Amino acid sequence: MKFTIKQIAAQAGVSKATIDRALHGRGSVHAQTQRRINQAIRDLELQERTSLATGRTIPFDVILHTPERFSRLVCDALIDEMSHFASFQLRLRFHCVETISTSEMRKLMLKCANDSYGIILKAENNAAIGKTIEELQKYRVPVVTIVTDVPDSARLRYVGMDNISAGMTAAYLMSQWVKNTKLDVAVVLSSQNFLGEKERVDGFCQGIKQMMPSINPVWVSEGYGVDGMTFDVMLKALKTYPNLKAVYCVGGGNAAILRAFHQAEREIISYIGHDVDEENRFLLSDQKLNAVIQHDLQSDARVVFRTLLTFHGFLPVTLHTETFSKVNVVTPYNL
Repeated sequence: MKFTIKQIAAQAGVSKATIDRALHGRGSVHAQTQRRINQAIRDLELQERTSLATGRTIPFDVILHTPERFSRLVCDALIDEMSHFASFQLRLRFHCVETISTSEMRKLMLKCANDSYGIILKAENNAAIGKTIEELQKYRVPVVTIVTDVPDSARLRYVGMDNISAGMTAAYLMSQWVKNTKLDVAVVLSSQNFLGEKERVDGFCQGIKQMMPSINPVWVSEGYGVDGMTFDVMLKALKTYPNLKAVYCVGGGNAAILRAFHQAEREIISYIGHDVDEENRFLLSDQKLNAVIQHDLQSDARVVFRTLLTFHGFLPVTLHTETFSKVNVVTPYNL
């Protein structure tokens, strides 16, 4: 036993004699008292681990496959939330890319296995990424997915919004704004390989079918939220669908989408986006976007750190009180 009877007794609030009986089987101990003693030992172990962690550099790797304007939002939220864990010397190493192949992503993740205490990951959902997450577990490098998930993997947990609910929310808003109108709506994804975006689209299409069946969703994808690529795929869709007059963009690239509509000389009846990044803030204030679906990246960052620190035993295990972060609606008037 690494702790003295005196230490355990003080932590549990019982006598040293009771601790002696419990540890060495020298008499009966009430079940409730035994639970207090067991909890006291766990608390002492946690305090010891936390003490060892205090002052020690704990590096986490942040790997984000996303446009720069969104990676900046995530990184800022993580940096801001580090102050809530000031007793730990957290160090974040950022690896943010707009385009990357699966093999390159795999190499990047495995490169972090040497000395990382955990990976905060936004990546495409495929078998190779899932396998890589499993390999990292062998090195005790846990992975937490953020914004979009890799569900069939050994990741610790997904942190982010309920993307299906977010899509349904967008469908409800659009059904109110384009009542009694028959038209095509562009549902713009960065890529269908991001599960979070696909779930948003699924939720939107499900909602529109129920609320406004006269609206026809048209999938526009593989622009990866990158300005030039998004402009090209959007312009192609506009040439193919002459009745395309509304947009639900689940990823990014809204300025590029607006340029494509301008070049096609097509008006937009309703436009809903995601995330209040710098670009969308400007477009909202200029009323080029009707609304933006937003979730609380600050609370997401807090959950990410708590999950990773708990995995290493630096924080006590707690039950997850909320499965997803909240879905909020931002308009030009509550921006």
